Amino acid sequence: EEKLKVYRERVYEMFHSSYDNYIKYAYPEDELKPISCTGVNTWGNFSLTLIDALDTFGVMNDIEGFEGALEKVKKINFDMDINISVFETTIRVLGGLLSSHLMAKDFGDKITYHDELLTLADDLGQRLLPAFDTPTGMPFGSINLKKGVHPDETTVTCTATIGTCSVEFTWLSILTNNPIYEFTCRRSIHSLWSHRTSRGLIGAHIDVFSGMW
Repeated sequence: EEKLKVYRERVYEMFHSSYDNYIKYAYPEDELKPISCTGVNTWGNFSLTLIDALDTFGVMNDIEGFEGALEKVKKINFDMDINISVFETTIRVLGGLLSSHLMAKDFGDKITYHDELLTLADDLGQRLLPAFDTPTGMPFGSINLKKGVHPDETTVTCTATIGTCSVEFTWLSILTNNPIYEFTCRRSIHSLWSHRTSRGLIGAHIDVFSGMW
């Protein structure tokens, strides 16, 4: 038990060292460049590390840290003319918002919260949905958050993009009482499986228009 306490304290200190330096040197950009101590936008332009960190505060039961980060996340606006990865945005941003929303609800009246994270997640989900508007139902790999899929966007998508949306999209449907997210993702995954090879295997990349590997 004493060793576990020591390990927990070390993890807590390491996390806060990383987070505090991100806030000091990089926020509101996505990530901290550790050598130059400057910020850089990588997968978007919406304080990605901040969203990544929010549910970690919850896991550590750091209510003060959670609420401080929450107030910053509430200011994020996805109405931006930027191209983003459907895969990375789903697993990190959408997933992070949903898990943090559930934690915020668990904290109850210990924090000030009025479903702002769920509202952000719903808005982001709506912006991701057009990526799935393909003949096969499988999504493009990238999408512009304001303008949708670029006319010249490649139709070749990594299968990870297609197959890993189920948890986030299903929970978004459950929490918003809107079945479109779960339906869209299920259709995508079923389509992927229907294009498996005669040996029951799937490849690394597939054309979401033709269904060819």
